[in-house]
Amino acid sequence: MTPIISIVGYSDAGKTTLVEKLVPELKKKGYRVGTIKHSEHESNFDTKGKDSWRHFASGADAVVVASVDKIVMIRKRENRTDDSHAQLSSIENHLTDMDVIIAEGYKNAGFPKIEVFRSQVNDVPVCLNDDTLVAIVTDADLNINVPVFGLEELQRLADFIEQNFLSFQNVSKSGDSILIT
Repeated sequence: MTPIISIVGYSDAGKTTLVEKLVPELKKKGYRVGTIKHSEHESNFDTKGKDSWRHFASGADAVVVASVDKIVMIRKRENRTDDSHAQLSSIENHLTDMDVIIAEGYKNAGFPKIEVFRSQVNDVPVCLNDDTLVAIVTDADLNINVPVFGLEELQRLADFIEQNFLSFQNVSKSGDSILIT
């Protein structure tokens, strides 16, 4: 099972920025990284009138757009649910060839969470009393029972993820299957 780690926090805390900086750090270590972005609002991920939009509008349950560089999948949900844990679990099936999945959002799902907390945005962290909170990335001086990382301590955060979520599984670094102990 691929480990899933959710990057959570209040709106405008810097979740997307953290994901953008964390992915290259994990890639430098040789890991295959998948990301999932949670959206509260229904979005149209395709452009009206384009062929892929027309395929999906015709009733296709899944549409894959493939080019030389990318594969994009648009798929109808089989089980519509507000249960964020179930949603994230079902998406994981599409990323089984990844070593780790970094999800942005899903603060109500039961997966390990790293919260981005900025003192100028809110007064207290949103997941402070959440048992699945494993770390906080912040500009504040917090005295809490999980590791605290500065906003720019990305290498240290990647090391934390590797040590706590990747070192006990069979991972495929750079295409080779190795066991990290």
